[in-house]
Amino acid sequence: MNQPAVSPTLDTLFQRTLARQPHAPALLDPINKMRVTGHIPRRLTYAEADRAIEALSAHFVESGLPANSVIAVQLPATIEFVLTVLAAHRAGLVVAVLPLLWRHAELAAALNRTAARAVVTMSKVDGVIYSDLAMHAAAEAFSIRHVFGFGSELPEGMASLDDVLARPPGTTRSVIQDGRKAAIISFDVTAEGFRPVPRPHFSVIAGGLAISLEADIPQGATVMAAFAPMSFAGLAASLAVWLLSGGTLALHHPFDNEVLEQQVNEQGCEVLIAPAQLMLRLGADLAARMPGLRNVVGLWRAPEQVAASDAWTSPHAPLTDVYLFGEAGLFGVRRGEDGVPVPVMPGLRGAVREQSGSSIAGEILLTPKNTLGLRGPMVPIAAYAPPQPADDTLMAQPARDYVDTGFAARIDRPSGAICITAPPSGIMAVGGYRFLSNDLQEWARRLGQGALLTALPDRLSGHRLAGRAHDNARAREALSELGLNPLMVEAFRDRTVG
Repeated sequence: MNQPAVSPTLDTLFQRTLARQPHAPALLDPINKMRVTGHIPRRLTYAEADRAIEALSAHFVESGLPANSVIAVQLPATIEFVLTVLAAHRAGLVVAVLPLLWRHAELAAALNRTAARAVVTMSKVDGVIYSDLAMHAAAEAFSIRHVFGFGSELPEGMASLDDVLARPPGTTRSVIQDGRKAAIISFDVTAEGFRPVPRPHFSVIAGGLAISLEADIPQGATVMAAFAPMSFAGLAASLAVWLLSGGTLALHHPFDNEVLEQQVNEQGCEVLIAPAQLMLRLGADLAARMPGLRNVVGLWRAPEQVAASDAWTSPHAPLTDVYLFGEAGLFGVRRGEDGVPVPVMPGLRGAVREQSGSSIAGEILLTPKNTLGLRGPMVPIAAYAPPQPADDTLMAQPARDYVDTGFAARIDRPSGAICITAPPSGIMAVGGYRFLSNDLQEWARRLGQGALLTALPDRLSGHRLAGRAHDNARAREALSELGLNPLMVEAFRDRTVG
C-alpha cells in the first residue's frame, strides 16, 4: 500500500544526516561563549546533538505541553538555540522566536498574542539578566505554564534545562512529521502595527533553499552563521541552510570582528553568512585574513542599499546578496565576476537564478502602489492579509495572492529591472529592532522638555538613534522606565543622549 507523500520537516532533515553520519561534527559554539553567556563552548556530533534533542523533547512532553501548542524562545546564537528549536518540533510544538532586543512590553504582547504555553531563555546574555525579563513577561501572560532556562543562578520558579541535558531522556511521544504543519512564529512590524507571522516547515525550508542554492553552498560544508537567528531570515540562513547542507553549523553571537575571524579560521569554516555591510568592510583583504572561505552570503536588512553598494573584491569567495523584507520573505542574487550587484528582474525566480528547469523559489512583482510584492512557498500571504474595509458592503473582497512588503520600488525602463528605492513608510529599524516611527515621539516625550530623539539613516544598521537631553542621567532613567530592553538602553546611552 502506497503511503501519502508528505513534505519533510526540519527535524526530518536532521535525522536524515544523523542516519548517514552520526559521528560527524554537527554544531560548534561561539568561541567567546563564556563571555556571552557564562557557558563553556561546546562541540556536538550529530549523535550527541540527537541525544540532547531527545532529552529536551521528552522534558517538554513530560511537562504537560500539548501537541501543537506554542513555546516561546529567546536565546542567543548558541548551541542551546538549535537544540531547543529541534526538540520543540520533535515534541510537536510550534516555536515563537523572540528577538533579544525586545522590550518587556513586546515580550508580554507576543506571549499573549500567540497564547504561548512556555518560555525558554538564557540566564544571562552579554551581562543582561534575561531570566528576570522572561519571568516578568510571563507573569503578564495568562497562558504561560512553564518558564525554562539555561545557565546558572536561575530565579525561583524557572526550571533548569541544563539539568535536563545532564540526565537520560524520559518519555516522548510520536509526532507525525509533515512539513505542512506549523513550525515557527516570528513577529513583524508593519504600518498596521505589530503582527505575528506563522510559518510551516516547508516555508522555512524554502527560505533556506533560496539561499543555499543561489549561493551554491556545497554539501557537507562548515557554515558560519553570524546573524541573529530570532527571525525568519535568521532561521533560514542558519538552521535551514545547515540542515540542507548536511554539514556543520558554527554559531557566532553577533558581532565581534576579531572573534569572528579567529572562529572562521580555527573552525575551518568554508561558508560565512553575516550582515552584508560588515562583509563588504572585510572584503578588501578577506583572502589574507580568512583564506579558507569559499562562499560569502551577505544579508541585507535594508535591501534598498544593495544597488549602490561597493563592488566585492574577493574572487576566491563569491558574494551572494540576500534581500530581506522583514518577516515577509527574502531572495538571493549571486554577484558576477566583476563583483557588482546584479540587477533584479521582476517575475518568477528559480531556486538557482536563470538556470532552466530549476524549482521556482518565488516571484517578485510591482504592486499598484509602486511597492515591491512577493509571492511563493516561503511567503505567508494569510499573515499579511489586509484588514476588511469598515463599510456596509456584503460583497466579499478579492483575495490578495501576494504580500506587499511596503518597500517603494519602480521598474527601470532601459533594463526592465526592478529598483528598490526606499524602506516602508513609518517604520524604523536599528539593527534587527523594528518599530513604528510614532514610537519615537513617545520616547522623546519621556526624555523631558527640550529633549530631541530622532532616527537618522545609517548604512550599517538601517537607522541610528540620535538626540540630546538636558539631563543625560534622567534621559537614561526615562528610557528604562519605558520598559526598553537593557541592551537597547545601552545603545541609546552611547548614541542618543549627550
